[in-house]
Amino acid sequence: MPQKKPFSKYHEPVDFKRPWRIFKIMAEFVEGYDFVNKYSRVVTILGSARTKSNQKMYKDAVALGKLLAKGKYATMTGGGPGIMEGGNKGAYEGGGKSIGINIELPFEQVINPYVKEAEGFKYFFTRKVMLLNPAQAFVFFPGGFGTLDEFFEVYDMMEIGMIHRVPMIAYGSDYWKPVMAFLKDKAVKEGILDKKMLDNVTIVDTPQEAYKIIKSSKEIRSVCKLSPDNFACENEINWRVFKIMAELVEGFDMVTTFVDDVTVLGSKSLTEETAYYHDAYRLGLELGKMKYTVITGGGPGVTEAANKGAFRAKSTSVGLIMKHDHQTIGNPYLNAHQVFEFPFTRKLILTAPSHAFVVFPGGLGTMHQAFELLTLQQTGKTGKVPVIFYDSKYWQPMLDFINAKLLKQYKTISPGDEKLFGVVDSVEEVLRIIKKHPRERHEKKRTQ
Repeated sequence: MPQKKPFSKYHEPVDFKRPWRIFKIMAEFVEGYDFVNKYSRVVTILGSARTKSNQKMYKDAVALGKLLAKGKYATMTGGGPGIMEGGNKGAYEGGGKSIGINIELPFEQVINPYVKEAEGFKYFFTRKVMLLNPAQAFVFFPGGFGTLDEFFEVYDMMEIGMIHRVPMIAYGSDYWKPVMAFLKDKAVKEGILDKKMLDNVTIVDTPQEAYKIIKSSKEIRSVCKLSPDNFACENEINWRVFKIMAELVEGFDMVTTFVDDVTVLGSKSLTEETAYYHDAYRLGLELGKMKYTVITGGGPGVTEAANKGAFRAKSTSVGLIMKHDHQTIGNPYLNAHQVFEFPFTRKLILTAPSHAFVVFPGGLGTMHQAFELLTLQQTGKTGKVPVIFYDSKYWQPMLDFINAKLLKQYKTISPGDEKLFGVVDSVEEVLRIIKKHPRERHEKKRTQ
């Protein structure tokens, strides 16, 4: 068996206020794109690092990797143990291309021995941009918070046209059916998600089913265009890389000036007619009276409501706005904002450490932001702050899924990880939790 390849020693959390850190981040972008652009016919396999080699899901990942190798596909994973190792092992033993995109962590940081070619990353978000780089298909095995973050992010990026629409294959109906049922029974019924979007995920239970879908998909060909989702052209990084750097510098320069800020996440589809809008407004208003800065995505719906409350309380109301189709649409209740062209830089700034995060009902975008927050806290990439899900009636099926599947059945999270978040049913409960968390009067640090 090939030898394991350890990464360098894990480093302590990073202070992004130091300007030179930005250059290290950009170096990872340049080197990362140079690495992933070497490959074609890539299938990305994602799943838990904790799955054991004697478990069915590991063996199925091995079998799928072998099928991909036989079909001349390259298998890309996060390069770690568990499902990732299974996919790489199948590709390695089948004589195919076996690729790893790994992250330096204080644990689970060793590249599995079946990776033929690897690239390592210090920063979570640069690594994920490369790992989620447009592929021929994505196969999601059961996993923990990180896998759910990756699942919802790919799903969301396809829906808003930021990456190519390719097969999204959810492996294991016992695990994924409750996730899709949650989207159908909650997000669709609340008008947050279009029912047609549910058709874009196919649930399978055998490697053969997954491979059949992959084999029938069209090959993704590199297209030379200047766009936020494709700034690597003919194996060279074009001028867009400097725009990414500018967004990072300006974004961190802005958010690190705020002290005692609370970030509110939620759907843009929840209008003034909904109780959620009124509750978000009241929360923003009360936080504003308490002199908290309120940060949101800056759009309509829940985020507008929270900004509106803070604005009317004469507090700082911040919007981190995503540009779509060359249009910038922010709500009218902002007294500070930044516009982003790149979804990954905007998400990085939006999930920068706050005093607390309040997650109102939302769809794909809200889901991947929430699970990224949990992943960062779980892996020690950020400090622990309150992550508060609003309205148990909406969130309970997802919370039950986390407890039943992630914690107990698949053991893809550790006991105690389910306590990284809480669920409440009133603005008063949110305010009580926030008041208990010590207010920080010092410059914040960012650790992704």
